[in-house]
Amino acid sequence: MSSLTFAYLAEPVLKGVDFALQKGAIGLLGPNGSGKTTLLRCLLGQVPLGRGHVEVLGWDMATRARAARAGLGWMPERGGVIPGMSGVGLVAYMGELSGLPSRDAMQRAHEVLHYVGLADERYRSCQDYSQGMKQRLKLAQALVHDPEWLFLDEPTSGLDPRGRVSVLELIRDLAWNKGLGVILSTHLLADVEAVCHEILVLRAGELLARQAVDGHTRQARQVFEVEGFGNEESFIAGLRDLGCEFEQDGRLLLVTLDLSRMPEARRETGFDATAGVTAILEVAAARDYALRRLRRRPVSLAEEFYRMVEA
Repeated sequence: MSSLTFAYLAEPVLKGVDFALQKGAIGLLGPNGSGKTTLLRCLLGQVPLGRGHVEVLGWDMATRARAARAGLGWMPERGGVIPGMSGVGLVAYMGELSGLPSRDAMQRAHEVLHYVGLADERYRSCQDYSQGMKQRLKLAQALVHDPEWLFLDEPTSGLDPRGRVSVLELIRDLAWNKGLGVILSTHLLADVEAVCHEILVLRAGELLARQAVDGHTRQARQVFEVEGFGNEESFIAGLRDLGCEFEQDGRLLLVTLDLSRMPEARRETGFDATAGVTAILEVAAARDYALRRLRRRPVSLAEEFYRMVEA
């Protein structure tokens, strides 16, 4: 995708979005109205594309979207249930719409319903399914034609904690063990941390960030728990020279270090996870301060996400 700009009316919903993805589990994050669902629709070729270029599985989505969709699975947040049809009948029907012969579609329907845990409920009318069963049914529909990529819009919406964990386990298995590409659009940051390798963050239609889901290397600001003895005033003065911020937490001193202010800590692949530790150790040695404890405090995805979108 390059320089994608899209508008339903006059005001653009997406503005110059540009990225290329390899197979894996990618979390698509952003506040309400940031353009997440519209971006998925552009990737699926569900809307006419104007400015920019979108290519999926080697197909130009402006002209060959139908061909590309043969390799794409789509799980929408709403809909996905046709009253009066059984679970297996509905999934088989979706398989036929995807181009499978009738017999093959029915066989695949049984297989994917077994995979998502609905084998015992496959002949029930899908309108009588619980919310958790409906979400699994929509996932089965997205899988029936054996796609290469899955696009999932709020797949755990409305689920209780047990159902949410179960659906996330399926998504993780598909991405991590079965080799499918997965784009997971959600407002639940814990879902992304549980499943995804990396995140794309949208804000007001613009791609704000693309980062690995790795609390140790994700950002420049790092927080350390420090405890020791010696000339504490001199030690703190040395850390202050590095631009550190301080907060007392019981016996611990919480030291926040911004590596972006330390040019030597920059690397081509991001911020060196050991740079902060090395800097604090050097200050302690120079200021005759003996450390009992020096531990990196991981930064949660939620903390970082809100810092980015509220900046």
